[in-house]
Amino acid sequence: MKVDVQDVSTVKKILNVEIPEADVTRELDKSYRTLKKSIKLKGFRPGKVPLSILERRFKKDVHAEVCSQLIQDSYVEALREAELEPVGEPILDPPELQKDQPYQYSATIEVRPSIEDLKVEGLKLKKKVYKVGDEEVETQLKILQRNQAQLKSIEEDRPVEKGDYVLIDYEGFKDGKPFAPAGKTENFNVEVGSGRILKDFDEQLVEMRANTSKEILVHFPDDYFNKDLAGLDIAFKVTLKEIKEEILPEIDDEFAKDLGKHETLAELKESIRKELERRYEDRSEQELRRDIFDTLGKQQDFELPEVLVKHELTALIRDYLDALSYRGLSLGDTGYTEESLSKKYHPQAERRVREYLILQKLIEQGGITATDEMLEQAYKEMAERTNQPVDAIKQLHEKYKETYEVFKQRTLEEQAIKSIIKKSTIETVEADKVEAQEPEAGASEAETKPEPREQGDR
Repeated sequence: MKVDVQDVSTVKKILNVEIPEADVTRELDKSYRTLKKSIKLKGFRPGKVPLSILERRFKKDVHAEVCSQLIQDSYVEALREAELEPVGEPILDPPELQKDQPYQYSATIEVRPSIEDLKVEGLKLKKKVYKVGDEEVETQLKILQRNQAQLKSIEEDRPVEKGDYVLIDYEGFKDGKPFAPAGKTENFNVEVGSGRILKDFDEQLVEMRANTSKEILVHFPDDYFNKDLAGLDIAFKVTLKEIKEEILPEIDDEFAKDLGKHETLAELKESIRKELERRYEDRSEQELRRDIFDTLGKQQDFELPEVLVKHELTALIRDYLDALSYRGLSLGDTGYTEESLSKKYHPQAERRVREYLILQKLIEQGGITATDEMLEQAYKEMAERTNQPVDAIKQLHEKYKETYEVFKQRTLEEQAIKSIIKKSTIETVEADKVEAQEPEAGASEAETKPEPREQGDR
């Protein structure tokens, strides 16, 4: 077998393989012998069909089967001979097999980039420290208060005001006819003035009264995410069925008791403060890791295998869509398309792959191996984070080996990061209030703003 490697880039290779004629002939003969024993043709006794007839009738199928078998048998050996370790599956475009000739095929593969040893001694890093202020505790209390809010129907006959919740039915019309993209919706509950619906629609709900109907004219902006409505003027027939007001509970000791695990408001505040401190510490650690990767990444540049970037991009998009589904939303509700979402997350996918490759280099360069002591400590830390017994986690890993391998790999990566931190000079800097109060990336009002419940739904 002849193997030749063509370098397309530092990470993309074309593996050209030639299988000797003798091997091709042997596999063809073997396949036809097997076929001859099993085939039944009218006019011939079992096992007595002439080779010429088999070749005439079944050549295409036999050649395709032999072609597949030859590639399967030779590919791994060709990689070993070329000393290549691919990431992902090969791209094959195999030609048809010809009798009495060697068989040649090519496989396009990607490999990890070659990274030179990184300088890990004496890195100068910064770690931001976030301090929890009283105003942040109060903000979290107000969020909890909104979570426990109830909606109460307004008995008095008065018009809608901003801040009220209204229950409405509506249907969109264009040129006097029902317009499907505008939809017919019943029992839609919305807070007036919250920004959840278009401003034109929202503002015209004000001053309506319960059990009345009204035509609301709405102009959809040209860049509206639903292209079927973008730029159109739609008349909505709206029936306002009920006006409700939000009833917020008092923030006191009873409020703390209702949430459970706390006897007083002071205990609840302390619990909130500790949780914020934990989140901020996690954030500090993540930003320190990012500083490490940025610093190491500047030492040398290297290409990224496309297959790894695509794999990471797929995972990021899947996580995003899962989060939407959990909230009862679809991709169309966000204004994104699959193409624009891929474009948005591509840089993040590239960063993750670059960090992964740097981590693998650090593990190899440092000769880091997963010792029993290291894994045991990692199990204890995981048990604390997940509030599960160590034995339960180990049993899960015994049952699902892939889960264990992921755990083991992450433990090695964490050890590599810890090793870098020990060898580095770390300057601690206090983050300013603006940074401390910024929401996490990806958070939106729809994700962080709770909807109050109906009164009595507790």
